[in-house]
Amino acid sequence: MTDRDTDRDIDGRDEPHTAKQGDGTKGDGTQPNVAQPEAEQTDEVQSDAEQIDIEQPDSYQTDAAQTELEQIDAVQPDDVQFDADQTDITPPDSDQTDAAQPEAEQADEVEHYDEVEHYTEQPDITPPEAVLPDMGQIGAVVPEADQLDTDAVAGAAGGGEPMHGKQQDKSRGRTGWARAGSVALNLLGLMIGLGFLGALGVGGGAALYFDKLAQDLPDYEVLADYEPPVTTRVYAGDGSLVAEFARERRIFVPVEAMPDIVKQAFISAEDKKFYQHSGVDIKGVVRAQISNVSNVLNGRRLEGGSTITQQVAKNFLLSSEQRIDRKLKEWLIARRIERAFSKDQILELYLNEIYLGNRSYGVAAAALNYFDKSLEDLTLQEAAYLAAIPKGPSNYHPVRYEARAVDRRNWVIGRMLDDEVVSDSDAAAARATPLGAKIAPALGAREWAAEYFAEEVRKEIAGRYGAEALYDGGLAVRTTLDPALQNAAGRTLRHWLVEYDRRHGWRGPIDNVDLGADWRAEIDGIFKSYYEKRKIAEDLAPWRPALVTEVSKSRAEIALDAQTTGFIPLSEVLWARPYIGSDELGAEVTAVGDVLSVGDLILVVAQGADGHRSVEPGDEEEVDVSEPDPDAYALRQAPAVNGGLVAIDPHTGRVLALVGGYSFQLSEFNRAVQARRQPGSTFKPFVYAAALDNGYTPSSIVLDAPFVAPSVDSWWKPGNYVAGRFYGESTLRLGIEQSRNTMTARLAQDLGIGRIVEYAGRFNLSDRLPRELAISLGSGETTLTRITAAYATFVNGGKSVQPFIIDRVQDRDGTTIFRHDMRVCAACASEEWEGQFEPVLEDTREQVIDPRTAYQMVSMLEGVVRRGTGTRVRRAVNKPVAGKTGTTNEYKDAWFVGFASDLAVGVFVGFDLPNTLGQGEAGGKVAAPIFADFMSEALAEKPGIPFRVPSGIRLVRVNAKTGRPAGADERNVILEAFKASDNLNTVGRRDEMLDFNSMAVGGFEDEIEQFNELDELNGLN
Repeated sequence: MTDRDTDRDIDGRDEPHTAKQGDGTKGDGTQPNVAQPEAEQTDEVQSDAEQIDIEQPDSYQTDAAQTELEQIDAVQPDDVQFDADQTDITPPDSDQTDAAQPEAEQADEVEHYDEVEHYTEQPDITPPEAVLPDMGQIGAVVPEADQLDTDAVAGAAGGGEPMHGKQQDKSRGRTGWARAGSVALNLLGLMIGLGFLGALGVGGGAALYFDKLAQDLPDYEVLADYEPPVTTRVYAGDGSLVAEFARERRIFVPVEAMPDIVKQAFISAEDKKFYQHSGVDIKGVVRAQISNVSNVLNGRRLEGGSTITQQVAKNFLLSSEQRIDRKLKEWLIARRIERAFSKDQILELYLNEIYLGNRSYGVAAAALNYFDKSLEDLTLQEAAYLAAIPKGPSNYHPVRYEARAVDRRNWVIGRMLDDEVVSDSDAAAARATPLGAKIAPALGAREWAAEYFAEEVRKEIAGRYGAEALYDGGLAVRTTLDPALQNAAGRTLRHWLVEYDRRHGWRGPIDNVDLGADWRAEIDGIFKSYYEKRKIAEDLAPWRPALVTEVSKSRAEIALDAQTTGFIPLSEVLWARPYIGSDELGAEVTAVGDVLSVGDLILVVAQGADGHRSVEPGDEEEVDVSEPDPDAYALRQAPAVNGGLVAIDPHTGRVLALVGGYSFQLSEFNRAVQARRQPGSTFKPFVYAAALDNGYTPSSIVLDAPFVAPSVDSWWKPGNYVAGRFYGESTLRLGIEQSRNTMTARLAQDLGIGRIVEYAGRFNLSDRLPRELAISLGSGETTLTRITAAYATFVNGGKSVQPFIIDRVQDRDGTTIFRHDMRVCAACASEEWEGQFEPVLEDTREQVIDPRTAYQMVSMLEGVVRRGTGTRVRRAVNKPVAGKTGTTNEYKDAWFVGFASDLAVGVFVGFDLPNTLGQGEAGGKVAAPIFADFMSEALAEKPGIPFRVPSGIRLVRVNAKTGRPAGADERNVILEAFKASDNLNTVGRRDEMLDFNSMAVGGFEDEIEQFNELDELNGLN
């Protein structure tokens, strides 16, 4: 028997073509007579089906109506049904018998097909011509010689030879029974004819239907230029991942770079015959539909049976709507894809596009999101879990449904074992391994500490290239971030903001919730609503929300979720005295009930987990502070005060760390970049720099005495930090070390307000400053980032630096489209060292001030830390550092800005709506500890590098108080930095605005008394 003796059945096996109504066959199972010889019909009918274009030959028959579906067994639309979910084709019940037969039985059926008897006894009768189909009217060319032979019909009916001669005559004389049989045969002939016409009609309709489908198919050739939306990834300076921005997590990886274990896991799980079939696996479809009988009865999700190629067709070119025409289009496109692309190309498209849960599209993104690994580092069990997910991403969630996910993963491993791609021992070991998958953080920053930095990167990329490039362009952004410094900045700022907040008492719970009898069932929903309101946030971890369920004198019972409970002991609420005002607290806490009530929604942390003291110094004897109980928690509250910290490389302007607040999820406002606040005394160094550039020396004398100057609408009367205290003649060094306000104001008046504004512009402190003398004490506005960069100018030798956060940007192909440093270095192109000198790059930085002046300011600011208002820093950092405190009027803002030799850091603390921090909460107390702790950690592994001294500087021993050259036996001596051109025989310029020597002592004391009666004016210290 040749291949032409059979047709292909629904699952791809050779099956006999049984006679059915509408299948285009004669009643005896043979093809109707057409112009072509029967032996050649199969090949001829297919004609151009491989080219998709459907052509109807003149000798029309059912097979000629088939389109590309002839390649997949010519399943017609009326003979199929679709499941509700996968829209995969289900064979009709009428076709199940043949499709389900074993292959051995099929062969037998084909062999004995001609032996089947349709009638046991048939009369000799010739069908009337009326029942013969008019083949010409339906497009079939039927030669007269090939019309139905009545002898042949009769012979076939009787199972023997055709009747001739007398046999025919005898038939004419038969009884009524014979006439009845004749009528029956006539009717049978009519039915056969009508069935034949119907078959041709259905075939013609199917041809037109498929022709229309083929014309409406999307262009599959676009897959050749496939550029999927790819995640933009933000990297730190050391190459570690900082953040991701995308609508869909996806990383495109060429199939050649994918490990075999990953590819085989998906093939075994999804389409084991991927490399054998030509787009559609009919056997797989049949198996799926048989399984769907049980699925429907048991209410389970229906199976599809789609091949990988079909999934590519659907995911890339079609929708997921559950329609029969969509499924047929999927089949047609799958066939076209198979002819246009190699199997590896199809697999590459599939593995980069498939959805794997948690916004992960493609295997590379999923590997990072679930295991924080690249593809080449995945183990067998990890690859198997990824291949398990497509069946139902939400059903195999690694946290919520871990057991179910493990079962499905082990099933995939079993399929791989069946396919002989893994060994028995490897499969057993993989099955015994815990799942180990986790859920990656949401798109954005990977760590809470970098959230503000990542947001600045996002805004800059969106502003430069647009939202489409940011979210879909697959950019690689290399930033300036130092992860170690960033984490230190986040921890330090948070710690000291909480310390300040605890000093000012308990402001009450987040809210009080009415606890019903079924509160356990409602607790998750309660927490969710407050997350949505931004009253609590995930980036507050290790803090977490809790509900107070019971309160006694010594403890409060709490619930952290429906299953987890704990308690808060008295020792963990002693700090929570009621907040009354910035300078006033309520009564001391003696019982937990003084602080908490049933239904309070609060924040807690495991006892001792965040580094804050359980008991204030001196209270240890009043409470039990023994080893913490694992169920014990401490009461916490998100601080109302906020702040920022920024760290900059002073030589390049690279922002190494940036934190804009306590919690990005509670408030996205970036206090390091966006907050424009008065800098207070941190502005003074720029006034002193102007003086040093204009004839003053660090030892020049300026009078510290009451000072009055005209203002815009009144008289301006600055005072020192301690109200009414003035110190007479003082050196410039002493004035800045002790942050003397009246000295600075007097110095600014001597220099002129125009020069002060001009110097502020050189340092890029502000775009607009009021032309009034008060700006010398920091009454203008600037940002933390700008003033920190200005301080960097001092330590780098007077060069201007512009802070930036992005070093380089590459597109999805790896081409650099932006580079911050555009300097050309021809000598850097050498591939290896051959004894040449180190390349020298051009220094394009603007020289803002004299390098000698810059060093003099560095020396004076180092004195602030050693002897002045910044001594808290010296006690924490035993290395060369310098800086300046700052506090604005009424203690509304606290600052510390400073530097080491290769690191400039600024700290700001204040309320978002300016309000007093409280009496005495100055920069030296609030901001300096943050700077000190950060610098201590940042410099811990670095040597103490002295500040670099430029040429043209002389270091002279002088008396620290008077500034005069010191004698051999004199104490209180420092090394003062003078320019080589300075005249050391004089003390320096005297203040001419007030002749101190000519004033009577009584008159001076009267003026001091006058200022003592004024309102407090010493907030600008």
